[in-house]
Amino acid sequence: MDDLTGELLPDGQGQTISFALDGTSYEIDLNKDNADALREVFKRYVAAGRKVGRARQVTPRRHRNREDTAAIRAWAWQNGLQVSERGRVPSAIVQAYDAAN
Repeated sequence: MDDLTGELLPDGQGQTISFALDGTSYEIDLNKDNADALREVFKRYVAAGRKVGRARQVTPRRHRNREDTAAIRAWAWQNGLQVSERGRVPSAIVQAYDAAN
């Protein structure tokens, strides 16, 4: 799902983009056009900036098994959230599920 528009993305069509600003790391799932637009906005600033080492990940990603993923999808559908029947569950939905459970 495109986190900006809410558009459902076919399997393999979305891009997860990570970025950091003011010491806070972000991750967003976008369709190709929105990912390209975000990169275009950052282009000027990236060209002028200095590359630094990767920030250490604060919380490790939890790998979910099929049952966990099925429960997350069911919860999302019951709560009116759009999530595809297959493929990666967007991080925003996983975080909302974790917060609610």
